[in-house]
Amino acid sequence: MSGSSTGDTGKPTGWGAGATETPAARLRRRFPTFEDMNRRARLRVARFAYDFVAGGVGQGAPNVAHNRAAMDAVRIVPRYALDLSDVRIATRLFGRDYAAPVGVAPMGNTGLVWPRTDAILAAAAQAARIPYVSSTVANVGMEELARIAPDSLWFQLYGLPADNHRLSLDLIRRVEAVGVHALVVTLDVPMRQKRVHDVRNGLVVPFRYRPRTVFDIARAPLWAMEMLRKGQPRFENMKKYVGETASVGELAAFVQRNMTTGVTWDDIARFREAWPRALVLKGIQHPADAERAVALGVDGIWVSNHGGRQFDAAPASIDTVPAVAAAVGGRAKILYDGSIRSGLDVLRALAVGADFCFAGRAFLLPVAAIGEAGGGHATASFMEEIRSTFGQAGLRSVEEAQQAPVLHPNAVRFEPEGNAAGVEAPRRRAG
Repeated sequence: MSGSSTGDTGKPTGWGAGATETPAARLRRRFPTFEDMNRRARLRVARFAYDFVAGGVGQGAPNVAHNRAAMDAVRIVPRYALDLSDVRIATRLFGRDYAAPVGVAPMGNTGLVWPRTDAILAAAAQAARIPYVSSTVANVGMEELARIAPDSLWFQLYGLPADNHRLSLDLIRRVEAVGVHALVVTLDVPMRQKRVHDVRNGLVVPFRYRPRTVFDIARAPLWAMEMLRKGQPRFENMKKYVGETASVGELAAFVQRNMTTGVTWDDIARFREAWPRALVLKGIQHPADAERAVALGVDGIWVSNHGGRQFDAAPASIDTVPAVAAAVGGRAKILYDGSIRSGLDVLRALAVGADFCFAGRAFLLPVAAIGEAGGGHATASFMEEIRSTFGQAGLRSVEEAQQAPVLHPNAVRFEPEGNAAGVEAPRRRAG
């Protein structure tokens, strides 16, 4: 690519990728890809913090790698000799206009990687006009995030089943009061799973200064200084239930005790009744579950395998999109996450049936690599890449991207319930 990127304010002084001299342009040259930022993050933060974000369930890599390999297998057939003077990547979702079909996925305990990452990413999303989904276990409270990102804030809910979901329903009331636009209920964490890298690292909040932990911290001096200045991550949304003066350890212990199981379909029906705005179910991979969700009045089906962090035998998220989209048949929006690292990945997901995409690590690791400027760098990179990838493929809008000619060789075959014959679900849209 050549010339200046979206968001640069300097004027080009020549031809080529180095023609513009601004802070944004310099960041783009130093960290042009997700992998560049990933490598820098691995060196910059404590190992136990990096492993928590980058790893997956079980041995920590198989399902994460499978997500990536399946994404790379999706091929788009480009079309040429078209007028590309007006390539538009903006889209509308749940009655709100967004600048691009990508948002920041919910991620818990992001302050472990860099202090106040939730606030950094919320501000970047607000500036870029894309959604930011805050986690139940965010390290910045929903009330503060609503002030930072009033037009972009969504909220992800983990069920807290104690006392007939009293706390879950109170969280719903709180996010409605602060103006959250969409509620995302996570389904795919019914049980705690063993993440071997976290076990080996002895990961715990608050930190316990074992010899290995001290060594990891000593190897990451910038990260350590930020932690000393701003403090260890706290589960701020839980202060109401534990006490405003609760310590880091008391808040962490409360989360450990209360986030014990997933939600049931009966719980979802109650949440639907309590929540008046857009309701999304996250973690769906089977078309029968999507059908049941639509029957309950859900507005969005979020296809996801939790970034490879819950079940190593799960199929790659991208491979289940066509069947889920076919089952939904346009009755709800299809949202997607799973190895979204670039504008090309966004196009791939749209082409196989998604309406909108979300990325987690691709937003979080730039903050780990760069600090506060990482949020804006990540959003600018996505904007630039989505637009250039659309144009390269001969696509001028999100609607055209959803009709792109696509080869998806690994789409999962599902057996219709009650039918022994395996059939491959068709794409929702003809390509």
